[in-house]
Amino acid sequence: MINEIVGDMKATIEKTMDAFKKQLAGIRTGRAHASLLDPVKIDYYGTPTALAQVANLTVSDARTLVVKPWEKGLQKQIEKAILEANLGLTAVTDGDIVRVPVPALTEERRREFCKQAKLRAEEAKLATRNARRDANELLKGATKDGDISEDEEKRGLKMVQDATDATVLHIDDLLSKKEAEIMTV
Repeated sequence: MINEIVGDMKATIEKTMDAFKKQLAGIRTGRAHASLLDPVKIDYYGTPTALAQVANLTVSDARTLVVKPWEKGLQKQIEKAILEANLGLTAVTDGDIVRVPVPALTEERRREFCKQAKLRAEEAKLATRNARRDANELLKGATKDGDISEDEEKRGLKMVQDATDATVLHIDDLLSKKEAEIMTV
């Protein structure tokens, strides 16, 4: 019973960490990477579609992304979608491809992105603490119902706390790496 509760909590924490890693990847660092365009949706035959599903996204150099649509004639729609995504990026059509220059970040923008990263980290920590609270309540309820002994409850509570502590440390580690990446000129 204890292993089941702790296992469920760890699965919840794992989902939280996956979401946190994706959010961090979407925060600009001044270098071009294809995940910068993840939030961009294009109107593809009346359906909002992720840009990666209608084009190849590649990095040509540290400051330029290249979008090669699979169908001719989508270049203008791609340009418009990138502009409307409010990423601070503008696209330029160059024949069959769309080039997206990634401008260098100002000091102010870097600090803004660091604040975004910290906010995402706090959200991930909060979700982890909520998972801990839920697991602790389940353990205490199982003890109250007589399903597990008090010693088993204490062991379970310690396992839950250890998992929480490890996750919070991991979140802090990822955050500090991302901040260093953002602040590197």
